[in-house]
Amino acid sequence: MTLAERFARLPTGAKLLLILTAALLPIGIALAWIGENGIRQANSALEGRSGDQAHSAAQQVESLIARNALAMRVAAAAALQENGRDPCAGVAQALATTPAINRRFSLRSETGDLICTYGGFPPREGKPLVAPGDIRVWVDPDGTEIDLRVGVVGGMATSSVPREEIRNAALALRGKVQSVSLRDGATIVQILGPDSADLPGLTYSDWPISNGALITRVGVPRQHITTLDRLVLLLPLLMWIAAAIITWSLVGRLLIRPLKRLERSVLAYRPGEAPLVLPRKLGPSEEIQELRDAFARAIARSEESERETVGALEGQRRLVREVHHRVKNNLQVVASLLNIHGRSADTADARAAYAGISRRVGALSIVHRNHFAEMEENRGIALRPLVSELAAELRASAPEAARGLRIDLELDSVNTTQDVAVAAAFLVTEIIEYAMLHAPQEPVELSLRRTSELTARLGLSSPVLVPGKEEDSEKTQFERIVTGLAKQLRSTLERKVGRYSVDLPVFPPF
Repeated sequence: MTLAERFARLPTGAKLLLILTAALLPIGIALAWIGENGIRQANSALEGRSGDQAHSAAQQVESLIARNALAMRVAAAAALQENGRDPCAGVAQALATTPAINRRFSLRSETGDLICTYGGFPPREGKPLVAPGDIRVWVDPDGTEIDLRVGVVGGMATSSVPREEIRNAALALRGKVQSVSLRDGATIVQILGPDSADLPGLTYSDWPISNGALITRVGVPRQHITTLDRLVLLLPLLMWIAAAIITWSLVGRLLIRPLKRLERSVLAYRPGEAPLVLPRKLGPSEEIQELRDAFARAIARSEESERETVGALEGQRRLVREVHHRVKNNLQVVASLLNIHGRSADTADARAAYAGISRRVGALSIVHRNHFAEMEENRGIALRPLVSELAAELRASAPEAARGLRIDLELDSVNTTQDVAVAAAFLVTEIIEYAMLHAPQEPVELSLRRTSELTARLGLSSPVLVPGKEEDSEKTQFERIVTGLAKQLRSTLERKVGRYSVDLPVFPPF
């Protein structure tokens, strides 16, 4: 079975669904692919944005530390070059004009000896020693500040950046930074967020600052496309699925179901038993309503035509019946006239001739009578009652010498046409008449046996039936007649010593 044949056998709803799928699914797949690419690009953009926010926060922290270091270097370098003046006071005076700078510090000599402190700044360890122009940054051991030490000519200046200032710097941008920590190896200071491990839902990234002396770990919310965003991006594919399902459902409800109901009503209709009852409500489709009304009109016209045909057929049947009845009566009148004239004939040959003609007319009358009897059922002429009646009629009309002629019958019930019945009746009459005239004391056996679905064999047996024996003109005339009747039956007359048989076309058994 080809693919087209399989598709043709599918229900209409399945065909429509397949057609919609073939037409719209490629578009849906393309849109889904475009949407998926859009989702990936959007996720990449969001991840890049998160990274930019983390980088910006790290840069703000680094900038804060760099400003403090630069301001401290400038102020310390100037103060340590002045002789006879308190250097811490000079640094504090220089820092007073610099905004957003921590004014708590300490000064040490180039060897690490403490020179002075300012603003209550607790002095740090003397090491590490920092050369002029160099900067060292580390996490304060107490984990609350970031210490920085700058080297200048004549000594070193040490300061710190409080955690609050670092937090403010990290939050200065309009970002969503939720976690910031700084570490210089093993020591970590938590600037923003809880002091715990990485929190779920945040994306962490590490950024080295201060020439790699510190590592800034920034956590920002993990940004990605949500399920709702995916549904919006995949909306074309979802619309295709919804359109296919809705279309299939509507076609089934508004088209297929009403047509099925209409089909069941039409199939349940039996002409002549009950009137056609069609569903009154078949949905909102005007076309189906019109189809229902068209069915009703067609059935009404068909019933009216059938009634007219039945009436015409009944009139024709009565007419044919009357014709056959009149033919039968006329044949009986002819047979009666022949009998009357035969009885008044002067010679025996004339009376025998009248009797022979009368028997043949009687055989034809019997055929018409049986045909008239079988017309009601239209099954053809039943040969069994016809042959039985014909045999009885022949015995009744036999001459005095053949009054005791015995005719043995073995007959199957078969039916045939009128033309075959007439030829068969004449064949039986000719053979039995020849037997009763030439061997009146010998019995005649007559058999009719079905040999197949469409044929039956008619056989007659009598000692006078000897093929090829042509002693007189009467036998020659007899052979010519029976041969002609066999040809009329479209069969070959089979001649055997004592038996003649021929095949008859018959109707199949009922």
